[in-house]
Amino acid sequence: MSSLSFSSLLTSWDQQQGAYIAEREARFNAQLDVLELSVGQDFQVLDLACGPGSLSLRILQRFPQARVTAVDLDPLLLAIARGALAQYGDRIRIIQADLADPACLSSLDDPAPQAVVSSTALHWLMPEHLGVLYRNIAELLPDGGIFLNADHQRYDHRHLRSKALAERHDEQTQQRAWQNGVEDWDRWFAKVQQLPELAQYRQARENLFAGRPIPPATALDFQVASLIQAGFTEAGPVWQLLDDYVIAGWK
Repeated sequence: MSSLSFSSLLTSWDQQQGAYIAEREARFNAQLDVLELSVGQDFQVLDLACGPGSLSLRILQRFPQARVTAVDLDPLLLAIARGALAQYGDRIRIIQADLADPACLSSLDDPAPQAVVSSTALHWLMPEHLGVLYRNIAELLPDGGIFLNADHQRYDHRHLRSKALAERHDEQTQQRAWQNGVEDWDRWFAKVQQLPELAQYRQARENLFAGRPIPPATALDFQVASLIQAGFTEAGPVWQLLDDYVIAGWK
């Protein structure tokens, strides 16, 4: 499969994800704005749970001097990322690792990053694994380094009106996408796994994720408290739309 075809798969992934995140590009832009304000334009960054490379691509495009190490567990999505981002040469390094493994970051031999980022992914980790990961990120970053996590943080019983609004907003966003022919998560994966170039990863992917527990939803205050407890000196949201946030942690 050509790099152009892998790029097309990444584009279709972005369309599919846009059905679940109403202002996904605005959220990416906010994440990159804060990244630049914090560490400039020439930096080493670690993209955790990178998937097929959506956030890594936007970093590489916007910051020509940036170097990215992208990490994920999913072999199929990593194959797409390697193909779609191949044009960036040695500015991008793609690694398979399990973020639920406490030793996953210690095995990286890249230069220490000035920033760590993630997008629409860390909600797949159990809260106890998140706490360990946040401590490891804090230890990895230099003083003044930043962690930026873009993800939903769901409202709980303390915010029932806001919760109802967010759920209705999500439903409307998805219905508009389906009406415009956008594939949902299940249909996208079912189609992509049948492609000859990617079918080889299907069984490995199923084995890796079989039996994994479904994490409970977490709220904003859990995330902020976890970052402070992990060793960040300051943490809080830098962008928000209902229950969708970019949360920053500064070392």
